Amino acid sequence: MTIAYFDTFSGISGDMTLGAFVSAGLPVDELASELKKLNLPGFELQASHIERSGIVATKVDVVISEQPHYHRHLKDINAIIDNSALAEAVKQIAKKIFLELVVAEAKVHNSTVEKIHFHEVGAIDSIVDIVGTAICIDKFNIEALYSSPVRTGSGGFVNTQHGKMPIPTPATVEILKNYPTELTEVPYELTTPTGAAIIKALSKGLLSMEQLKVESIGYGAGTREIEQIPNLLRVFIGTLEAPYHHDELVTVETNIDDMNPEVYPYVIERLMGAGAHDAYLVPIIMKKGRPGIMLSAMTERSKLDAVLDVLFRETSTLGARVQAVERRKLARTQKQIQTSLGVITVKSIIRDGKEKLVPEFEECKRIALEKNMPLVDVYKVIEKEIAK
Repeated sequence: MTIAYFDTFSGISGDMTLGAFVSAGLPVDELASELKKLNLPGFELQASHIERSGIVATKVDVVISEQPHYHRHLKDINAIIDNSALAEAVKQIAKKIFLELVVAEAKVHNSTVEKIHFHEVGAIDSIVDIVGTAICIDKFNIEALYSSPVRTGSGGFVNTQHGKMPIPTPATVEILKNYPTELTEVPYELTTPTGAAIIKALSKGLLSMEQLKVESIGYGAGTREIEQIPNLLRVFIGTLEAPYHHDELVTVETNIDDMNPEVYPYVIERLMGAGAHDAYLVPIIMKKGRPGIMLSAMTERSKLDAVLDVLFRETSTLGARVQAVERRKLARTQKQIQTSLGVITVKSIIRDGKEKLVPEFEECKRIALEKNMPLVDVYKVIEKEIAK
C-alpha cells in the first residue's frame, strides 16, 4: 500500500504541502496544468528552490493577479470543484478537506457552514492549496496518509481578516481537536487552518508498528525564516509493510456469581459456534466479597448479536460489556506435510520472511486416537520432524 507520511516538525500549511510533493518528484508544470482544469482565473503557480538549515526545499507560491471584491461560500467552492475537469477522486479529496475547514470556522465564529465565506484572495489561495494537495495525492497514487504529532507555535499573534488572533489560531485548534498535537515555544503560526484541515481530513493517525519502505522524500518550505527550527514540511512517500495483519473486533464480557459451574464449558462451546474467535473464564471477586466468574468472548461486530444471544439464552447474566478492540496477528495459513505418522495439517506462520510450522491440536488428537499413541508423543514426533 502506497502511503504518504507527513513529518510536521515545523508544522504544516497548504503551500508547504504543495512544495513537499513537488520536491518529492511531481513536476510543478504538471501540477499547474491540472489546476487549470478548475477554470479559475486570477492566479499562477510559481516554484523555487530555497535552503533552510542546509536543506534544499521547494517553495511554492500562489501568485494572485486579480482581486475581485466578492466572497465565496462552501457551495460556491464545491460548484467550482464539481464543474471542473478534475478526476473524481481529486474532487472528493478536495471537498473533504474544505468541509473540515469550514466546519471549524463556523464553530469558531458561531455561524453555520452555509454562512461562512472566504474573502476572495483567501478563497483562491485556499482552493489552489487544497485542490493542489488532492491532485498530488492522486498523482502519487497515495492510498493512505499518516503524520507525526502536528506541531503548532504558541505565545504569539497573527493578523487575519478578523483581526489579531492568538497562535495557534482558534480555527486550527478546533480542527486539531482529538488529533495528536504538540505545542512549541515558537511564537509563529507553524500550522495554518488549511494545513490542519489537510491532516485532519485525510490522516489515519500516527504510524506505530508499521514498516515504511521509503521511495521518495520531499521538503516543502514555509514563507518565514525561523531561528529555532528549519521551517519545512517533510513528506515521505513509500510502501507500508505491516509485519502483522490486523482487524477490528469486539470483546463481550459479563460477570456471573449465581450459575452452576458445570454449564460453563457448554456455554463456551456455544459461543465458539456462534462465531466467537475466543472465549474464556476468569475467576474474580465481586461485590460483597462474593467469588464469581468473568466470562469473556471476542468476535467480529457482524456476529455480535449471535454471541449476545448465547449469553442471554444460556447464562444467568442480565447485561454485558461490549468494547471495540484492534487485533494484531501474524500471517498464517494451513498446509499439509508428509510425516512418519502420515499426512497432517499444520499452521504455517510467516514472520520476518521466515516460515514456522506448528502442529494443529485436532490433527495430533486424531493421530493419537488412530495410532493408539499418547498425545504428547505425537507432538514430539511431529515437532522433531518439522525441526529437521
